Parts: sequence; C-alpha cells; structure tokens
Amino acid sequence: MRENEETPRPEAFSAFPEDSVEDLYENAPCGYLSTLLDGRIVKVNGRLLAWLGYDRDDLVGRRTFSDLLTVGGRIYHETHFAPLLSMRGEISGIALELKAADGSRLPVLVTSTVKTGSDGQPLLIRTTVFDARERRAYESELLRARQEAERERERLKRLNATLQQTLLPPALANVPGLHVAAHYHVASADEVGGDFYDLFPLAADRWGMFLGDVCGKGAGAAAVTSLTRYTLRAAAVYDADPAGVLGNLNRVLTHEYNQHDPRFCTVVFGLLTPDTTRGGFRITLAGGGHPPALLMRADGSAAYVPTPGGQLIGALPDAQIATAELHLAPGDTLLLYSDGLTEAHTALAGDRYGDGALLDFAEGLAPCTADEVVTAIRGLLDAFGAGVDDDTAVLAVHVPRPSGDEHP
Repeated sequence: MRENEETPRPEAFSAFPEDSVEDLYENAPCGYLSTLLDGRIVKVNGRLLAWLGYDRDDLVGRRTFSDLLTVGGRIYHETHFAPLLSMRGEISGIALELKAADGSRLPVLVTSTVKTGSDGQPLLIRTTVFDARERRAYESELLRARQEAERERERLKRLNATLQQTLLPPALANVPGLHVAAHYHVASADEVGGDFYDLFPLAADRWGMFLGDVCGKGAGAAAVTSLTRYTLRAAAVYDADPAGVLGNLNRVLTHEYNQHDPRFCTVVFGLLTPDTTRGGFRITLAGGGHPPALLMRADGSAAYVPTPGGQLIGALPDAQIATAELHLAPGDTLLLYSDGLTEAHTALAGDRYGDGALLDFAEGLAPCTADEVVTAIRGLLDAFGAGVDDDTAVLAVHVPRPSGDEHP
C-alpha cells in the first residue's frame, strides 16, 4: 500500500449490497436449492433459475430435484447419489446434467448435504450446483487432443515398424550345409533402432554375414543403418578380406559424417567358406568395437571368439580392425548379437545381464541348433521385459551333423 493511502475503515464496507444475506444467496456465482427428503424443491436461488430458464413458481413445491436431471442422471441419482447421501450425510463433486426449460442440457457439479434438526433427525437436503460448461468443454478438448495424440502415436509406430523392416533383410541367404536363424527385438515401438544384420552370397562358395549397432535412434540412426548395410554388401563383393570390408565402411562413414555430425557404429563382419577337408565352414571374423561372437561347440562347451582391439567404425579416420579365424564343425553354432542383450537389466536385482551370464546361458544350451539358441534368447529377452532398454539383434549359424542327430 502506498504511503499516502488510507486503510478503509470496516464500517465503510457496510454499504455494499453484498452485505445482504438474501442478495448473496440469490446472486451467488453458483446455484442453490433446498429439497425435502423426498426430493421436492422448497427453495431455489435466482442464479440457478436463470441458468435453467424457469420461474420460481415452476419449481418450488411442484418439482423434485430428480425432475431436473436427464434420464441417465435420474437413474444415477436413484441408484447411487441418493443412497450414498443417505448413508454419509454429504456427497460432493458429482458430475450431472440438468435439463433447462428449453430442453438444453447444463453440465454441472453437484454437492449435497443433509441438514439435521436438534434431535439429529434429517430435515432437508441442501444442494450446491456449479456450472461445469467450461470445464466440460475443456475436458472434451483435452479428450479430443488425447485421442488425436494416440492416433498420431499409432501412425508413428506403424511408420517406425515399416521403416525398421526396410532396414532388415527380407530373407537370409540359403547356404548349403548351414542352418541360419535370426531375430530382432524392438525395445520401444516409438523409435527406430539402429541394429542390423544380414547373410548374403558373394560367390559360388563364399558368403558374407554381419551384425552391428549404429549409435543412436530415430531417423538419423536409420539413415546410417541403411548406408552401413549397403556399404558392407557392396564392399564385400570387391574385397575378400573382412578387415578390408570394415575399413571401407569406416572411410565411408568418416567421409559422409565428418566434423559437423559424427556418426559411428559397432559391427562384426564374417566371411564363410566351406571347409572341404574337415567339413563345416571356415569363418574369418573382423570386429570393429562390437561384442565378441559366441561359439557353442558340439561337445557342449561354449566360448567367446575374441576380436580385441577393434575400434568403433566411423569414429576415427584410421580405425583398428581386429580379426579372428575359426572352424565351425558339424554340431557347432556361432552366435552374433548386439549389446542390447548383455546390457539388459535383470528382473531380480536390476543389474546388467553381462557377458558372464550370457556365457553361462550358452553353456547350458550347448550343443544346440541355430533355431534353438535364437528361440532361447527370445525367451530370455521376453523375461527381461522392460529391462531391455535397447534394441537387440541376434544371428546364429549352425552346421548340422551329417546324421541329423543334433544331440547324441
């Protein structure tokens, strides 16, 4: 208050018309009505009469409160409102609709209280009515916006699912003497992941395979995934060295996404050729910062195939590429996977699943077929539930035994 302003004296307020109790009742910002216990209206204020378009004589002593309700409101009043009011003595914030004299509907919020006499017996019911038109309009608009958001989310999910499918091979190559299985686990339908895999022919007796993970999610990651897949397939045609294939991809990514928008990925690339001497396949793996492949032997053992020192592809102009060679004998299975599997949170302690747990899991499965290990990992991912916060790709290749007996 400014220094020269005087504080009004209390008696100065007595001249305001709001000082009249009757005026406060009649012109309150809400409706008031009083009814007998059977619902007959005995008193109603001018505000509610104005909202509904009735004269006082139309209602007082002639109508009940339920007469003012819509059919649905009348049923609710008889089955819920009145019984609860009788039991509790008060009920508040109930959304109803009143019928105006012209047939229109007025959405309201109703609070009723039972007034009792000195002997504690109920005498009448006092009801306060609040105009809920603006609230109803707001709720309707909120509902419309929510429904539109849900529809947009569904459209986005369908778009993401379609885009995700375009980043995966429609079918894996049919390699004579090799059984193949793959799976892509989507962690969130709201974003496109960056995991990818493929198995494709290079020559009459040579096939390429890869599995990787692009950093990030969304449309940007999808663009890098697409570029990575097609670069790997093209480079493998002209370069028989898996390390050279990844080196080519590294040059493409560092050139395409340089200082202003660096993009990189982890990837393991494999070259498969039949081993005509020992049976099965010779596989040369090249790793660029990717988790090591997991080899499950026919004798029931399991071990990682390390490619230590391999660096992220696309992060440095001259990335170091690590290689490893192995013989996939009859009964053996090789598993490639992305780190969404090992970095998933377990349901019990919330800890990361980890490399050690995956190795134990593989040892419990071996020996197994490609279908068996992929099915088991799908079950594992489902068991993690929301603990899988990143997309996961798995690709398994298996050399069947000549006899067809996979588990002697």
